[in-house]
Amino acid sequence: MKIHEYQAKELLKAAGVTVPDGIIAKSADEAAAAFDKLGGDLAVVKAQIHAGGRGKGRFKEQPEQPGVVLVRSADEARKNAELMLGNTLVTIQTGEEGKQVNTLLVEAGLDIAQELYAGVVVDRAAGGPVLIMSSEGGTEIEEVAHNSPEKILNCNVDAGHGLQAGQVRKVSHGLGLDAAAMGSAQKFLPKLAKFFNDNDCTQVEINPLVVTGSGEFVALDAKVAFDDNAMFRHKELLELRDLNEEDESEVKAGDAGLSYVKLEGTIGCLVNGAGLAMSTMDLIKHHGGEPANFLDVGGGANVEQVTEAFRIILADDNVKAVLVNIFGGIMKCDVIVEALLLAYDQVGFTVPLVVRLEGTNVEKARTMLAESGKDIIAATDLTDAAQKVVSSISA
Repeated sequence: MKIHEYQAKELLKAAGVTVPDGIIAKSADEAAAAFDKLGGDLAVVKAQIHAGGRGKGRFKEQPEQPGVVLVRSADEARKNAELMLGNTLVTIQTGEEGKQVNTLLVEAGLDIAQELYAGVVVDRAAGGPVLIMSSEGGTEIEEVAHNSPEKILNCNVDAGHGLQAGQVRKVSHGLGLDAAAMGSAQKFLPKLAKFFNDNDCTQVEINPLVVTGSGEFVALDAKVAFDDNAMFRHKELLELRDLNEEDESEVKAGDAGLSYVKLEGTIGCLVNGAGLAMSTMDLIKHHGGEPANFLDVGGGANVEQVTEAFRIILADDNVKAVLVNIFGGIMKCDVIVEALLLAYDQVGFTVPLVVRLEGTNVEKARTMLAESGKDIIAATDLTDAAQKVVSSISA
């Protein structure tokens, strides 16, 4: 689950991580008032969407307007807010469709002496969290990794004991920090790592992490994401979810207990099991097609879930055919076919439907399909299914 920058900073501040003074604005007048309330001669107006690259992004309606802008008066804050609010911001992470900006964060300007990168993510190879830092703050970490990998430092974070003082000293020396900044790092970085662990995060990224003229660490930006599977432990965090920032189909799928990710292709996929779903998508591409989605109904899907899965797939106007690929283990093939046939009647199909079945009670299930009288294309194996569903579009 992702949250907005301003929400992330509120949580980080509560955890003792230093962030700039900031005020939320949902209108141009509120943005102007926020500038005055902050009391300085410089502020930053920042569009709040679930995407990075906002500073380099541009609005569809105002191509000259960036998503992050420095302002030096309340009037400038008001004028920029008018250009941002209610308009669509396109960044490298949003795609051409962009995202509508409904909220702004107005922050006080800082005396910035240095920009760093700091992030905590889960390292599967290490089996736990890892702190990543670089002296190249303000630059996408992927670019740094590609162009200057030697400038990336990392250290493992013990899930029980957190980031240790010796680790912070080592990273600080690697970054070339002076004594004042090292002292700030000893306070800031362990709290950042603790926040990650305490809240079951999958990502905490501070880019840039600035060092002020006095050597203080301040999180100038903040990107935070949480593990969806751990939200039962953090029900208060669910209140921060912004459904306007999420794909409607993915939200519906989640509510139905389905794992769904929308893609750009034309062949809808309904599969039980994440690994099988990935293999299905690979074979579709191998035979010249493009999957329209990843959809895993899991090992115990019922009629309601299968029906909702079909509705979600067919709601995508790009879908020209659907491939159902089921391996019956815990879920018996005849049970899934019974659900499939009921769902077929409820949803109504106007595109080719290819079904491949294997596993428990498969012969009974195939007989049920053959005797159903419905316009369903049966496939013998996964390769046959992929070939048939691709061919059904071009036929």
